[in-house]
Amino acid sequence: MYPLLKEEVNFIYEYHSFYHLGGGLGKGNPLNYNQEEILEMSNSEIIIRNNLRETYEDVFSPGVIEALSIMAPFNEEVKKLMNIRLRRRKERSRKGSKLTFLNPDTNIPGTNILVSDARAGNFEGAEIPKDLQQQWIQGTGPGAKPNTSLENSIRNVAYALLSGADGWMFDGEDALGQVSTMSLDNQRNLKLTIQDSPIFLTVAEEVAFRMNNWSKSFFGHGKITDWKTQLGFTTKIFRARGLHLDDRHIRLSNGASFSASIADLVLYVVNNFQALIGAGASIVLYLPKIQTAEEAALWNRMISALEKHLGMEDGTLKVYVLVEQLEATYQLMEIRAALGKHFVGFNTGRWDYINSVSDAMAWDQFFINPNIESIGMTYGYMKNYEDRVRRAVNTPDSKGNYALWQGGMEPNIPVGSTEGVSASMEKALAGAERELKEGASGKWVAHWKMVHIVRPVWEKSGKANQMGRSFEKLSYTQEDADGLIHLDSAPRTIRGARNLLSVGLQYGNAFGQGMQAAALKPADFFGNDNVLYLMEDMATGEIRLSILWEWLHKKAEITDADEISGVNQGAIFTQELFDRLLEEEYHKLLVADSKDVHEASKTTTLPIAKAIVKKYVEQEEKIPWFIDLLNINLNNVDLKLAEKRIDRYINHLNKNGERITENLDFIV
Repeated sequence: MYPLLKEEVNFIYEYHSFYHLGGGLGKGNPLNYNQEEILEMSNSEIIIRNNLRETYEDVFSPGVIEALSIMAPFNEEVKKLMNIRLRRRKERSRKGSKLTFLNPDTNIPGTNILVSDARAGNFEGAEIPKDLQQQWIQGTGPGAKPNTSLENSIRNVAYALLSGADGWMFDGEDALGQVSTMSLDNQRNLKLTIQDSPIFLTVAEEVAFRMNNWSKSFFGHGKITDWKTQLGFTTKIFRARGLHLDDRHIRLSNGASFSASIADLVLYVVNNFQALIGAGASIVLYLPKIQTAEEAALWNRMISALEKHLGMEDGTLKVYVLVEQLEATYQLMEIRAALGKHFVGFNTGRWDYINSVSDAMAWDQFFINPNIESIGMTYGYMKNYEDRVRRAVNTPDSKGNYALWQGGMEPNIPVGSTEGVSASMEKALAGAERELKEGASGKWVAHWKMVHIVRPVWEKSGKANQMGRSFEKLSYTQEDADGLIHLDSAPRTIRGARNLLSVGLQYGNAFGQGMQAAALKPADFFGNDNVLYLMEDMATGEIRLSILWEWLHKKAEITDADEISGVNQGAIFTQELFDRLLEEEYHKLLVADSKDVHEASKTTTLPIAKAIVKKYVEQEEKIPWFIDLLNINLNNVDLKLAEKRIDRYINHLNKNGERITENLDFIV
């Protein structure tokens, strides 16, 4: 770190006084820096974009700023591990190597724990806190809305806490939009809620009335009898962003981008730990996108360091890990051990996990996924993955503690025709009953309206959780490894390709508008109330584009003839076919009603979404993350600029083997 020269300060001041590209959906907003502020920032470790430290002084409190500075040295470790991750991915592709289990005679990297000890449960885990022992239904979703008032934005939190869910994972990652200052709005809303602020309580009372009106129309009676009491029922959980992402508003004074994981960990915990502890509640996080036990160990060190700084006992914070990366499934017990007294459970996701399998096997020309609709939790590699998770959580640690298995997502929303809702709810209940039977202690829902539909499945069981159920001990054979990439025979159709393209395009468009959680369905079903919208997040886009990439580059064979498209059974999914379907599905969105595709987006964010989809799918070497191309184009509606940024990313990845994860509109 070094101070800026006076000439450099003057240059930055003059440049930033003009325009800043990241201010919103337009040409940009003037910055509010003055020369003294720039000099002050140049000598500090943490730089906060624009005048956000003042605008969000409740979020960037003195305690938060101090903790960010103390945690800043971890930023280099995060970057190092993410570079190792990319090199590992490239090396597997170069050699055509499949993932394998760790050597049992070695230490888990970043720890002094033997792999064999981790697998045997010879480590100290956590006792499950009282407010996590019964988590039949966990809702998921962000605590903020884009481009709206505080009163309207915080309604998301009220709906969540009045839903009747046992827990609610307030999302800072896949479902939370990142346009403008949404990540900070999310933190502000959660802080106001946890502190029982008057503005939140006023909104909650109104929301309770609206929710009861809907419940009366759907169930025949209201579900909320005392809204104030109901607010205290749901355990508050926060999902931080993954290690692979950077924050959009914080940098180090040397210009380095700052880990979103560190930012989220600090902002949520520092702002809320005292109020949560004072209320007798646990401080609970969901950790996403962990690929290895080494990455889990880094999370553990960061959490322990923050606990120490705040004067908390080690192990006070509790974490669930979303098992959404194939590599993690080869290291489940090692991840448990690495997180030690912080770890409480695993969650079995679907979309992200399928995407990770596709990405890990991108080098294998014979590994081609079928239609996304065919890949449920009982499909080939998915069934084997789920089985390993339930066996891992039911392996006791050195003190006899088990962990929780939280089942997968229910994305349906009960809005549509009577016939459509009835059929979809029947499938939702069947899925919940299957997970209960398999040993899950609960599951996720993506919309508050689903809570009282699915929760009775667990209520009938009468058990708070299913920890300690007897399952076959985890084994580590070649057969086990092969089972995690096992493909079942299933259709690969033009209808499936259209669905992939339509939803992928729509999601990219929604992302650009700040709606990373969006109710979507393929364009061919717009206006058909028998086909329900599904609540989708970032994982939706990732997996759809990954499968399209597989089909194109591995010359996938279409299994069924499609009369409308004139494609025969056995036809190859060619570049020409992809281009044709892309144009057709894009045109459907251009002429769609504004209910499904906002009119203003058709000349702004939708063309950019199309450009990203096309580039991603056509790249010979698969791009690691769809979200990277979306993130570098946030707050941008200029197609030409978007195309330049996409090309810049691809060139940088191909030349240097590195992703671009920083906010390109935040210049230091």
